[in-house]
Order: sequence, then structure tokens, then C-alpha cells
Amino acid sequence: MTTVIKPTMPTMPNKPKILLARAIFPEVITHLEQFFDVESNQDDHIFSSTELIEKLQDKDGLIATGSEPVSAEVLRACPRLKAVCNQAVGYNNIDVAAATKAGVMVTNTPDVLNETTADFGWALLMATARRITESEHWLRAGKWNKWRFDSFLGADVHGATLGVIGMGRIGQAIARRSMGFDMQVLYHNRSRVSPELEARANNARLVSKEELLRQADHVILVLPYSKASHHTIGAAELAMMKPGATLVNLARGGIVDDVALIAALREHKIAAAGLDVFENEPALHPDFLTLSNVVLTPHIASASEPTRRAMAACAAANLLAALLPAAAGALPPNLLNPEVKR
Repeated sequence: MTTVIKPTMPTMPNKPKILLARAIFPEVITHLEQFFDVESNQDDHIFSSTELIEKLQDKDGLIATGSEPVSAEVLRACPRLKAVCNQAVGYNNIDVAAATKAGVMVTNTPDVLNETTADFGWALLMATARRITESEHWLRAGKWNKWRFDSFLGADVHGATLGVIGMGRIGQAIARRSMGFDMQVLYHNRSRVSPELEARANNARLVSKEELLRQADHVILVLPYSKASHHTIGAAELAMMKPGATLVNLARGGIVDDVALIAALREHKIAAAGLDVFENEPALHPDFLTLSNVVLTPHIASASEPTRRAMAACAAANLLAALLPAAAGALPPNLLNPEVKR
């Protein structure tokens, strides 16, 4: 993966001004300073909407993360802004429709994180199914004084049925990994993927959400967040799942009704859950911390060093294409609203 961004355009005497909203690799800042007047936030303070508006008053561009709310209000208050480049594949922190209306280009960083996120999804699935976190905590607490035949009995992954909700690039990468475990793959998606992609994804079969939930031994969520996908998994959906099933959420907080999930885990309506994302994160529901049958990680599915460097490089490339006159007429490579005119 890309780890260093090499200059491809001449430096400019009157540089556009940009804001890097969160801490980033120093070499990315050094590279961007060749082309822009850069204000960086290496203290990694999370800006409120009011603070973000204040910072963006004289800025032409923003490199953001999911923690920066680029709302219609922010866009109206920052008329100089021309580009918002998210360092993430998701962009539900940005009001893209309002940005389009304001003439602001919006980009994301797809593809560079697919395989790393799929790796982590598989790790979370295995840890959840085999009760790794629960057993480690028990061991660390000094409770292991003898071996038992029935200690921490978990669920098999090999030979099981995997249900993937959201068969985009990451979902397909997860399904491909199931081949080595001799699994059957069911998927639910807004539309069917091509037969060729289904074949590559371990002969995945499109089914309704209800059928997937009833049949799958392990359900993994990798769909984008939107108003339509809010609480895709709630009490009714959890009730459809097998009592021994596991649920893994790699997608976004809000796709699962966390309160309903906590109740299902507490009452053992499903066996376990593995969660990398939460509603209102990082202020996750405190009752998750009281449960032993849940694996919790702090939104780190794409957090390998090569991938995070590639995401930063991708965001920087998008910003360069969006703001530099030398790139006039060329669209940023990951433009989400191409109808915006320069």
C-alpha cells in the first residue's frame, strides 16, 4: 500500500488554506505544506460544530474524519470552503446534499481499507465465536485453577453458515475468507451482485434479511449507515436469530439498536456479539461493560499502519485534485458529488 505521497504538481506562490481536523502522520503534513497553507491539529482535539466553523472561516479545504460534523449549518457558515475530504470510506458525518448545494466537493477513501477491515472482521468473528475475550478476562482474574472439559464452550466457525449484510467490497472480502473454513455464505444487499462476484465470494447466495437471520450461525454487518439503515438490527431482528448465533458489527453505530442488543445478550437470546462500532461512540452504552458475552473494540477495523497511511495519502490526493489550479478540469479520484462544478 502507499506509504509516502510524492509531489506531482508544482508549488504555488499563493497557497490555498486548509485545515487538517485531526492528528495525522507528520510526513503527510510536510507534503501538503508544499501546496497549501496548512493548519493542523496534532493535539487531536475534537472540534465542536462551533469550533469547526471558526476554524474554517478562512479555509478552502478540509481533511476530516468521522468525528467532524460537516452539517448544512457548518457549510452555510463557511462560504469559502471548496472541498471536504474524509479520511474514511463512510461519510455520514457530512451532509453531502447540502455540500452539493453549496458547491463543495466531498470525497472519501474507498478501496484502500477493504482487505484490512475484512481481516479485522474475521478476527472479531473468531474472538466472538470462541469466547476469547471472556476467557482471557477470566484467566487474568486468577480464576483458572483447573482444566475442565466444558470450559468456555463456543461455536464452531468451520462448516457454519455465514450471513453477510451489506455485500460491498468489504463484505465480499469477508466472504472470500470463509472459503478456508468451508462455510456456506448467505448475503442480503440492496441489489444482487454479479454472478461472477458471488462465485468469488464463496458462492454467496442472495436471500431476504429475514431468511439470513434465521439461517445464519454468524451474522456480520458491513453496510453503510443512512437513515434507511438505522437500526437494521433491532429487537425483532434479534428475535429471529438462532440462540447460538453471533452478531458482528463492523459497519457504523446506529445500524444496531444497542439497547435491544444488550437485552438480547443479557437474556441469551443470541450467544454473543462482537462490536467495533457503537451508537453515540465513544460514549458507548455502559451496560455493554457489564456483559461477558460481548467483544468490544474501539472502532479500529482499518487500523493497520499501512492502511491508515494509505487512507491519509488518498485523502491528500483528493484534496490536491480538488483545490490546485494545475488540476483544473480533473475531478478528485473519489468524488462523491461529481455534479459540483469548480
